[in-house]
Amino acid sequence: MKKITKVVAGALVALALPSLGLAQNYDDPAEFAKSLAQLSATPMGPEGEPWLQYLEDSMVDTSQYAKDGPATVCFSNAGVNNAWRVVGYTNMTEELALHDNIGEFIHLDAEGSDDKQIADIDDLLAGGKCDLLIVSPNTTAALTPAVEKACEQLPVIVFDRGVNTDCPVSFVHPVGGYGFGIQGGQFVADNTPKGGNVLMLRILPGVDVLETRYSAGRHIMEDAGLNIVGAEFTDGDNAKTKSIVEDYLQRGDIDAVWMDAGATAVAAIEAFEDGGYDIPVFVGEDQQDFLQKWDALGLTAIAPTYPTYQWRTAIIAASRVLKGEAIPGPEWVLPQPAITQDTLADYIDVTMPPLHYAMCGCEGMANYPQAWGGK
Repeated sequence: MKKITKVVAGALVALALPSLGLAQNYDDPAEFAKSLAQLSATPMGPEGEPWLQYLEDSMVDTSQYAKDGPATVCFSNAGVNNAWRVVGYTNMTEELALHDNIGEFIHLDAEGSDDKQIADIDDLLAGGKCDLLIVSPNTTAALTPAVEKACEQLPVIVFDRGVNTDCPVSFVHPVGGYGFGIQGGQFVADNTPKGGNVLMLRILPGVDVLETRYSAGRHIMEDAGLNIVGAEFTDGDNAKTKSIVEDYLQRGDIDAVWMDAGATAVAAIEAFEDGGYDIPVFVGEDQQDFLQKWDALGLTAIAPTYPTYQWRTAIIAASRVLKGEAIPGPEWVLPQPAITQDTLADYIDVTMPPLHYAMCGCEGMANYPQAWGGK
């Protein structure tokens, strides 16, 4: 049994369980073009296991970090404060069971706070127990100094959200925000008449993968001659999302809704339904409630994804680094498929919870579906 130590409200609870550095420019034509190319690139690595695949053929020598015997891996997590992150963290804990060279796993939940996450990293470094640190940053700029400090003491793997330093061993992520924004923005542009009104719904500011989703999507839609009637932050709250959509519907027609995170997509759709409006072109994400709503209503829709299987990859990367094995880097770029009408049926599973993210890469794991709340 692997020991996972979780810090909750300052107490240690033992549980037994079987950017790369980029300048803070979220509107970078070169990165946009790079992501566009990566979306259609053929991945390297084992077929059918996208969490092990990579899109850039560059490897990092990690032999200096090899450790004999079980190691302690520490994880500074931005939060387990939304459904995407809950699914991802379940992936991570289930992946841990597959790696005998990780003896203890210490998880600190920053609860969506930059200040807490910075303090968490300081505590981990001061404790001296960590052989390797995984960081999923809350926001990009605020966590950069903390990651740089950690890099001075031990190997660091950053994943999900990036930081403005190249000191980590590798930055694990799918194609990224530009890719998500491109997929959704192009779908709207292809399915909405020129001059059509688009409402952009955003979740929160200051996170690189969200800011680049927005910039990429907006560019494509504006270049296609669409009218952006608003770009509003929802805070990931269903009631707020619904209220925003209702307010815009009172002002005039909406021909498309673009979202940078789809957990509240069903709430946005319900605003149209409740008001008796036709549901427009929609960009959601790969959570089950949206996929099933899309299917039931026959929507014109797409689900760009930011696959939760990347949470598996973070543990795989840590395990390999502690064995001194080369890993893709300085970026481990994973494939990032979108769910389209042609593939929708492949991802619908009514036995899973409404906010289960379908692109989890978890279906073949030992405790699926129960560990993810499925039947």
